[in-house]
Amino acid sequence: MSTYLLHKATIVTAAKEAVGSVVISAGKIADVFYADEEGYDYKVFTATRKYPDIETIGLEGRYLMAGGIDGHVHFRDPGLTHKADMETESRAAAAGGVTTAFDMPNTRPATITEEAFLEKLTLAGEKSCINLGFHFGATNDNIEDIERILQGKTRIAPEDVKGIKVFMGSSTGNMLVDENSTLDRLFSIKGKPVLVHCEDEETIRANLMAAREQYGEDIPFREHEKIRSRKACIKSSIKALEMAMNHNTRLILCHISTKEEVEMARAAKTNNPQIIAETSCNYLWFCNEEYDRMGSRLKCNPSVKSRSDRDALRRALAEGNIDIIGSDHAPHLPSEKEGCYTQAPSGLPSIQQSLPVLLTIAAQEEIPLTRIAAVFSENASELYGLETGKVKSGYSADLVVFDKDKEFTVRNEDQFSKCGWSPYEGETLKGSIETVFVGGKIIYKDGSFV
Repeated sequence: MSTYLLHKATIVTAAKEAVGSVVISAGKIADVFYADEEGYDYKVFTATRKYPDIETIGLEGRYLMAGGIDGHVHFRDPGLTHKADMETESRAAAAGGVTTAFDMPNTRPATITEEAFLEKLTLAGEKSCINLGFHFGATNDNIEDIERILQGKTRIAPEDVKGIKVFMGSSTGNMLVDENSTLDRLFSIKGKPVLVHCEDEETIRANLMAAREQYGEDIPFREHEKIRSRKACIKSSIKALEMAMNHNTRLILCHISTKEEVEMARAAKTNNPQIIAETSCNYLWFCNEEYDRMGSRLKCNPSVKSRSDRDALRRALAEGNIDIIGSDHAPHLPSEKEGCYTQAPSGLPSIQQSLPVLLTIAAQEEIPLTRIAAVFSENASELYGLETGKVKSGYSADLVVFDKDKEFTVRNEDQFSKCGWSPYEGETLKGSIETVFVGGKIIYKDGSFV
């Protein structure tokens, strides 16, 4: 493996933003030196003598961060590979600066059995160009299987299960968990995060029935916000947060879309500090004013809400009340999205834009890049107990180099996702990603895979 000196980059971590140099050796970060610390030049000189074959890459004017850790992706593999697969979506992730991703269980077959989970591990080893792990899916009927896996009584190594996903609202895959006794046992799990999709199913069904009575089958896409409503999110999130406080659950409240959920999660953390607030860039960027323009290309679950919700989420990002960003990358083919409201599936392919969207929002809202480093990689590194996600000696050399101020326009033809489109098409973003390292190897450079 090559040894590199990434020299005089602006290194961004959750703690500081400063010019420095990083030594990569044997796939790991061997040393990190900062120019504002004593002996910087001597340390760099010593490193070049220690590693005679070291290759110096000058990065003055460029920014360097730990590669992103996206704990919320839908790579559609196996079973839905006409939309996406682990090879294409891992490339989209890498092109967006994401070097570790954890895939959700609503594939075909759903990842709710030992056999399905082991199959996905095998596929990842064959197809993925990034670190790819998996969450195990909960149903109303498999809690005993989950408990056996976490006790080490199956062929699945417990450490290979990154989290337990609980759909408290229906989504792709028909994995709704709505039995209170099952939820009680799931929220009692220790040692693994419990990730929850919170939307109240009864509320959604009633809203959909009312929309059909008003519009028939020609429901406007702007009604999505009213069907997958604020009330549905809040009602379900209240239940999840109450259970998490009662059981001291390591809870991830996924894809928060309302200002009320931000405040609820913030308050609940005072009772249970293990509660984690996650949102997606989709909710930080879009608002309900764009449904008429975008139609099905903005249809996702939970729905994109109001401008005031978007503004509240941006404030929460700046103030530290959002802990992690999960893209909820969920590809569908354009032809599938062309149907009427009830036929067009929910989900947006967005992972390739995650870091540029965050960098653009940081510039717009004057959010320090240290906050971006925290939510993009470092907080998830600590949450999942990983040896990646930090610019720190001993950690895996999974890194992203970017030009913070370089603007570009998102184009569908530049997307690596198999579905071939992005909801951000036509948007001008900051933060052109130049080089991505995974395990100390350059896998992506200047728009192409090495």
